[in-house]
Amino acid sequence: MIVKVFDDQLALAKEAGQQAAEILRNAIHQNGHARLIAATGVSQLEFLAALVGMPGIDWSRVEMFHLDEYIGLPATQPASFRKYLLENLISKAGITNYHLLDGDRDVQQVLRRVGAEITSAPIDVAFVGFGENGHLAFNEPPADFQMEAPYLIVNLDEMTREQQVGEGWFASKAEVPLQAISMSVRQILKSRQIIAVVPEARKAQAVKASLEGEITPLAPASILRTHPATTLYLDRESAVLLSPTTLASFAAAK
Repeated sequence: MIVKVFDDQLALAKEAGQQAAEILRNAIHQNGHARLIAATGVSQLEFLAALVGMPGIDWSRVEMFHLDEYIGLPATQPASFRKYLLENLISKAGITNYHLLDGDRDVQQVLRRVGAEITSAPIDVAFVGFGENGHLAFNEPPADFQMEAPYLIVNLDEMTREQQVGEGWFASKAEVPLQAISMSVRQILKSRQIIAVVPEARKAQAVKASLEGEITPLAPASILRTHPATTLYLDRESAVLLSPTTLASFAAAK
């Protein structure tokens, strides 16, 4: 893992967007197409905006997969991740080949359908974030690091449900669904490259646990340290609890 720290979210988003764009352009040049996994949430907005604005990406050759979605929430609801992706990535970029997780339909059928599509060929790049409790996608602590299925049904942690309220997606915790569809940890790790965008002070404790603690299901995002091509993008606020030794060791990682 390589860790990069920026003074603010805008600089972070621009640099991460440049790396993501380069990966997509290279995949299209080499293979004729690119396959990506997209994350959602407030922390990803500036990054996705930067990426969509990058030149030279033939989005008609990009296939997009959905990282996670609430169960029982219609796509018209403001907190729906399908709505988020349609508005902030798919429509703006002009992506025509995409696979969304319909959490308000037959969930088992969705797991089978999208799971078959994502495992049909390698993923070039996954965009991910960390939850305030260190979750990766919606793999809550203690996460299952062994499950081979590409998608699973998860019970949402109380801290995660509170985070969604704090970010303004729901008016109260009672409105936040209890379950979600999540891409599995092992499926995320199968991506050729991973770009983790994790700004803001509220993520600082999760960042510290993921980089300075053990690699453990109790800190799900810590598993990214085992991936050979992950870049973690932090701002000064999310990196504030990291020691200089930690930053130096990951900056030098190859």
